[in-house]
Amino acid sequence: MPSIDSQYPRTDFPEDLECHPLLIVDFGKVAAGDQAEIDTLWKACTTLGFFYLKNHGVEDLTEPMFEMGQATFELPDDELMPFEQGDSGMSAGYKKAGLNNVDAKGNLDTVHFINIAKDDALAYPEVRQRTYPRTVVERMKTVTNFIRTSDNVLQTLMSQLEPRLGLPKGTLAALHKEGDISGSESRCILKPAEGEKGHLPEGVGEDGNPAAAIGAHTDFGVLPPGTSKWQHIRPLPGHAVCNVGDTLSVYSGNIFKSNIHRVIPPPAPQNVHARWSLVYFIRPGFDNPLRPLSDKSELIRENAEKDPAMLAMPKDATAGSWYKRRISLQRVANRKGPETWAQSRGTEHTPNKD
Repeated sequence: MPSIDSQYPRTDFPEDLECHPLLIVDFGKVAAGDQAEIDTLWKACTTLGFFYLKNHGVEDLTEPMFEMGQATFELPDDELMPFEQGDSGMSAGYKKAGLNNVDAKGNLDTVHFINIAKDDALAYPEVRQRTYPRTVVERMKTVTNFIRTSDNVLQTLMSQLEPRLGLPKGTLAALHKEGDISGSESRCILKPAEGEKGHLPEGVGEDGNPAAAIGAHTDFGVLPPGTSKWQHIRPLPGHAVCNVGDTLSVYSGNIFKSNIHRVIPPPAPQNVHARWSLVYFIRPGFDNPLRPLSDKSELIRENAEKDPAMLAMPKDATAGSWYKRRISLQRVANRKGPETWAQSRGTEHTPNKD
């Protein structure tokens, strides 16, 4: 999942802030089959699950996406709310700040999303999942270019990792086929500054600090394994921050790590600015089973058979059921109590991460 913050907030990111170091992966070298660079990618995926990616070719596509997001979030509510994602488990569409929970206490999120499904962008003008605000439709070529390029980058990374996992060539691509309805999507995110349209104040988290803007989840602070202290990730110009998501962790038998992370209010002096982020999520086709690929790799089978998280996976889970459960149970309208938050979680709430 690459995430690229806009240049504006980077100009005053505090130098003395405690940040977790990430490995840097050169996409051009990985794509060319450079085994030393693939070693670095493998190390990142099997330890923290996070890394910086450079030379990915997406840089020139980001500012037009931010412009699309800005135009969309400036629309009045009567134009935006007909495209709100709703409470049924669909992620595509607009998400208004305050409609999701971010923790077991029931604190509300403070960010706005515009999510555009890969299925809709690549099939446009055919509607595969839903329709979008006019500001998106008018810029669908921009969205399609971003999604196509981002998807190709991530497909390439996965294909270069297959031999290390002992998987036959094309195994992961077959699970992420174009044309299969999936949760793959672009996401433009805005956390408005105080006093701006759509700004919501953070609640108080369980630790007494301001609640997260987006709840802690697997899928920009990161919680390094074996610690209880959150650390920031420093944005680097031209670098995407990538992380292993739940589905790739499951398919690998938890060889690849889907680490817990969150989005919190920006540190001073950034906190006086709006915060913009741009993300692309690559997810499997909804109809694919979600379980370790043990029948295709001895390495995966051996790891999955001794991993509590993989042994606890529901036997009948599909990529679609896993995804829709997580989306729907984060919604305020579906909250029944603190247990709803736990039920909305992913691999961070399996036995080896409790």
